[in-house]
Amino acid sequence: MAKIAFILLCHKDPAGIIAQAQRLTATGDFLAIHFDRRARAEDYERIRNALADNPGVVFTKKRVKCGWGEYSLVAATLLATRAAVAAFPEATHFYMLSGDCMPIKSAEYARNFLDREPVDYIESFDFFKSDWIKTGIKEERLIYRHVFNERRQKWLFYSSMALQQKLGMQRSIPAGLEVQIGSQWWCLRRSTIEAVLDFCDRNPAVLRFFATSWIPDETMFQTLVRHLVPEHEIRTRTLTFLLFSDYGMPLIFYNDHFDLLLSQDYLFARKISPQALQLKDRLGQLWSEKGRHFAVSNEGRTLLTFLRQRGRIGRRFAPRFWETEASMGRDRQLTIVICKKWHVAKRLVDRIEEVLGIKGVHYLFNEASTDLPALGGIETTLAKRTRHRRALMRMLFDYWKTDRMMVCLDPSNLDLMRDFDSDKAVVRLLELDCEYDDDYLIGHAKRVGLAGEETPTETMERIIPTVRYDFRFESDRIRDAGFARYRRLRERHTPKQNAALLADLMGIPEDKALEITSTPYLFMD
Repeated sequence: MAKIAFILLCHKDPAGIIAQAQRLTATGDFLAIHFDRRARAEDYERIRNALADNPGVVFTKKRVKCGWGEYSLVAATLLATRAAVAAFPEATHFYMLSGDCMPIKSAEYARNFLDREPVDYIESFDFFKSDWIKTGIKEERLIYRHVFNERRQKWLFYSSMALQQKLGMQRSIPAGLEVQIGSQWWCLRRSTIEAVLDFCDRNPAVLRFFATSWIPDETMFQTLVRHLVPEHEIRTRTLTFLLFSDYGMPLIFYNDHFDLLLSQDYLFARKISPQALQLKDRLGQLWSEKGRHFAVSNEGRTLLTFLRQRGRIGRRFAPRFWETEASMGRDRQLTIVICKKWHVAKRLVDRIEEVLGIKGVHYLFNEASTDLPALGGIETTLAKRTRHRRALMRMLFDYWKTDRMMVCLDPSNLDLMRDFDSDKAVVRLLELDCEYDDDYLIGHAKRVGLAGEETPTETMERIIPTVRYDFRFESDRIRDAGFARYRRLRERHTPKQNAALLADLMGIPEDKALEITSTPYLFMD
């Protein structure tokens, strides 16, 4: 029966690393950890102290400062691999992981999978003939010596390369090696690992060659395995499910990707969003399960390519049809507060949060400056928030660990209201009907660029009725939409009248509702 020694390179999230180590070793497997020397010393000490008594965990005796694209990543991998080989003689396979990886199968399934064939799993495509490298430099990675980091020292990196080109300082590939390229996330048998380490010990010149190449973690192991192992014992693939966007950036998985991930023909997946707490929880429990059947359809790459193509014709963000939970969540409650006077809606939402404890978010689909937590980039622009609206709301529910939330929306966002109202969650809409005097309408016209400080009075007199009509038209469209859970609080009503409507909509005691609607200056400008 296969026993796996995981080779873990990490540099952050000590709590996640500790949980990952405990999870993987609880099933009888092993873990060798290299924690980046650039990372915080207190994080490393926290991990060491938490795992000190775990016999399935070993740490590298030495730590190196790692940089993307540098040989330091290979050096860290070799350190962790040597530590694992020495500490765990029972290990039959060695599997590369990062702190962003999570299992998408059970340990039982993984062992049975590895026992099927006596082979290694590593991508290894011909460096010069394949099209594995999509953008950027190619042969220059190898034939020139790289001592600067392209990301941190861009000018020095390219200046050094240009100087070598000018002086004709191209170098040769080490004799007898056909350079291969592929993903750094491999799974190799013990015999292969021992052969690779022995080769490294006997061929320091080869290590020196890769040490001054660019991104050697995509070439060195891939080349050496192909050099040392018969072709029929190599499966040119990775067992870690990872996808890249059209721009070469790794795709990040969130809570609603659970079903998609389990159906792929892989053992692990990366990158899992740090905010996808529910997904991490479910995948973490999955590793120790026994007797679970996995229906592998392996459609992930095709589906995501299809979605990217739909994006080019404006149809990308239809519901994710591979996911059975493509909603905010059936048992969650979202109250949408709709008002043209943003300060009035914000005032009401803040008051409801104070009285009822329901988490409120201001105009997150209208104001880029709305205060939001870091959610893996989905929160960075209004366009992203709007396109990924349901995913964004799910992530916010998860982030604040709540099942009740409120958001403010401008009355012009009818499409958003309709989309949220069609969700499985309980969605309520509360419109605030304000009175608009001429001074407010003039100010609004100036804010949206319909008028300026020098706009003539007669022109302004024609603009004001138009703006007033637009406000009324937006409100009429909302009422005509026929939302089932919709109420309208009006400035001209008394607090008691509004309280009855609010209590009815939100299912709260009328005295609590009155406490909210009696807020001083609620509708004031």
